Amino acid sequence: MTLKETTYKKIYEINYPKVMRLCMGYTGGNDVLAKDLTQETFIKVWKNLDTFRNESGIATWIYRICVNTCLAEIRREKKEEKKLQIDDLQISESSEDPVEKEDMLFQLYKCINQLSSTNKAIILLELEDVPQQEISEIIGIKHDAIRTRIHRIKQQLTKCANHE
Repeated sequence: MTLKETTYKKIYEINYPKVMRLCMGYTGGNDVLAKDLTQETFIKVWKNLDTFRNESGIATWIYRICVNTCLAEIRREKKEEKKLQIDDLQISESSEDPVEKEDMLFQLYKCINQLSSTNKAIILLELEDVPQQEISEIIGIKHDAIRTRIHRIKQQLTKCANHE
């Protein structure tokens, strides 16, 4: 196994779960599409690993590739995009029932999908516990603006999830 292959394998093992969750957020929980986008992200990582310049952390670089891959997919699907019908779901906020919790998660994904592409990227990275400074670098917006946006996005998602 070459050094590049060994390095890539380690990068893949460490970052796959995070990239997959990020893709799940972008696809509204569509497992098949999320797996495709995750695979596409790691193909790009493999092809461009030699060009990584260590100007940021490897995870930041991979997140940027992932976000760009997901945004490109969204642009491709935009033509056939359907309006989301969130009023059809009634969600109990304090339920212990696994089915209702899954419905709540589905509702959250629907609300996230209504955000602008930039806000969607910000909140999905925030949900992945990516430090806000790093989100700032990935998105290309000042750190203070990221903090403000995250607060506003959370308010917006709360209203959406509660059908307000």
